[in-house]
Amino acid sequence: MHFLWRSLWAAIWLCASAMTASANDVKLTSRDGAIQIEGTLLTYDGEFYRVETIYGPLTLDGQGVTCDGPGCPDLNAFVANIRLSGADRMADVLIPAMIQAFAMRKGLSVTREVTNDRQSTFELKDSERVQARFELSSGTTAEGYADLIAEEADIALVLREPRSAEIAMARSAASGDLLKGRRARVVALDGVVAITAPSQQLRSISLEQMAAALSGSVKRWSDIGGADIPIIRHLPKPESGLLETFEDRVLRPNAASLAEGATHHEFLEDLADAVAGDTFAIGLTTLSEIGNAIPLQVAGSCGFETNATLSALRSEDYPLTLPLMLYTPARRLPLIAREFLDFTQDPAADLVIRRAGFVDQAITKTRFDDQGDRLAHAISQAGPEVTLDDLQAMVEALRDRDRLSTTFRFTGGTRLDVQSQENIIRLARAIETGAFNDQDLLLAGFSDGDGPAEPNLTLSLKRAKTVLRLLKEAAPDADFKRLKLRTDAFGEALPMACDDTDWGRAINRRVEVWVK
Repeated sequence: MHFLWRSLWAAIWLCASAMTASANDVKLTSRDGAIQIEGTLLTYDGEFYRVETIYGPLTLDGQGVTCDGPGCPDLNAFVANIRLSGADRMADVLIPAMIQAFAMRKGLSVTREVTNDRQSTFELKDSERVQARFELSSGTTAEGYADLIAEEADIALVLREPRSAEIAMARSAASGDLLKGRRARVVALDGVVAITAPSQQLRSISLEQMAAALSGSVKRWSDIGGADIPIIRHLPKPESGLLETFEDRVLRPNAASLAEGATHHEFLEDLADAVAGDTFAIGLTTLSEIGNAIPLQVAGSCGFETNATLSALRSEDYPLTLPLMLYTPARRLPLIAREFLDFTQDPAADLVIRRAGFVDQAITKTRFDDQGDRLAHAISQAGPEVTLDDLQAMVEALRDRDRLSTTFRFTGGTRLDVQSQENIIRLARAIETGAFNDQDLLLAGFSDGDGPAEPNLTLSLKRAKTVLRLLKEAAPDADFKRLKLRTDAFGEALPMACDDTDWGRAINRRVEVWVK
């Protein structure tokens, strides 16, 4: 076996020796001298060398090797360089504030150099030297993904999940699968909302009507339940992550596309001002940028209406919740970059998020007594599939508990969506720190009403058990003897939206967390 290892590494050394010499050529030798690897240095992050060899990129622990060659970094002068690129909604205020707060926590000073209106550099220094540089590029979500895939960015700032073309591009570029592993981290929340002037009488709209009005396929307010006056459309700038999210989640499911004739705004505050002063106007913006305009409730045909409130965004009860995300590459990032990512998920970052105008993911509680509208609708929908006895059993199970804002939703089957995957991490950390010691946590599974009630009840229990398993896997240091953590399921018993639309069914497929 020893001879085989020596032969293998000898073959690697001979092949690597044939590579054309360049300024980035390195030879990495194990501390005992038994192994040598030659290639072109791609990156050094202060801990690990990443080297291009004839076998592809290899990552080696810097503590286990010595480096020789013109490409070797100066270990004493190393400065981590982290490149962030993407949505200006994040790059202009939120991420700079996050970097400042992160540096303060580490006891580092920060200086900012503005290159132009889209690019700036933050240098984090201790008393002796620069420890890290954060290079920030403000643009669009699409640019963030493109830079990440091309390895021109270490972290992408995005307002939506990757589209199929971006997923395929990442795979073909050997950048890994953007949907696998913990590639996305939800930093903050916002909501996509349709807004009108205070003088406009209409106060609610279905997603189907929203698609029709904002796409331009209907021309008058009377077509969507308003007065007989023309509709004047105001939209964000083309290729913005907000507009792309609206296209992916509202227009395409309703077979609609944007028509000419809308006014596009570079800045959302200008959009809100234009809408607020015009009774004829409807606009698309975010909850954080409504200004003096009025956000419309999202309505369903069965009578449900949902507001973009803080609690509805945290629990994803609002159908157009907008997670602000950091997407990372499949490769390892420098230590200080990993520490920054961890900081963005820490409760200490919640104040930074709120000050930047967004919604944090703090775990909050809602009393059972505040669920009156949901219960009233559930009772009105009772019938042969879900009986009043079923509802009474559910009420008995939940009446002395509070609902946590942490909720888990599924893209179909038992696969969690991105925000719910982050909720697993956040709730697991709370459990590990003892936040729920001596308490009883119930993971309550619910389903949509599509299909027979009995299979839906079974599926809702399966989803609850999936969440339980993922929580335990994500909390290896938790003392589960200090709390009760169990599952139950109620199927179709407590709908949160109408089941006659895809978005309504998606809202209803969930696992709630109830505590006492």
